[in-house]
Amino acid sequence: MSIVGKLLYAAGGLAVGLLLAGRLGALGGVPPATLGVRDGRLAPPSDTPNSVSSQAGLYPQHPMRSQAAIAPLALVGGDGAATLARIEAIAAGTDGAQPIERRPDYLRYTYTSRVLRFVDDTEFWFDPAAGAVQVRSASRLGRRDFDVNRQRIEAIRTRLAAPA
Repeated sequence: MSIVGKLLYAAGGLAVGLLLAGRLGALGGVPPATLGVRDGRLAPPSDTPNSVSSQAGLYPQHPMRSQAAIAPLALVGGDGAATLARIEAIAAGTDGAQPIERRPDYLRYTYTSRVLRFVDDTEFWFDPAAGAVQVRSASRLGRRDFDVNRQRIEAIRTRLAAPA
């Protein structure tokens, strides 16, 4: 077998192994202990470029502060409860979304990718002081997310702004 053939064979084996690991849940990771609201803040962004946070600016020394920054979500009709209810309805119709925690001012979902079963933790918190919903979405594993978390939050923002 030529070197090219061996490389192709090895690459195929790696791909099958990765797919099998994902299907068995080995790529799901563990939820961080820092999730939730503490002292009026969601957790800081990840230390790698695989997260977004509307509160990234609250962590001025964080290495991903500017790269992870995203705007908070505007309230629907000026109402935090109505906005969170709309977010729930949007998430219910999204592939891979799983509700994890619900409080009157806070929602947490996991989003699981279809093929490799990578898991992202996504949080929404009605911040009455800011009059907005603060968001944080981060991949549990890996260094990069190819902007999946940012695209997810922006898609939710677009759907929130559309008439119900």
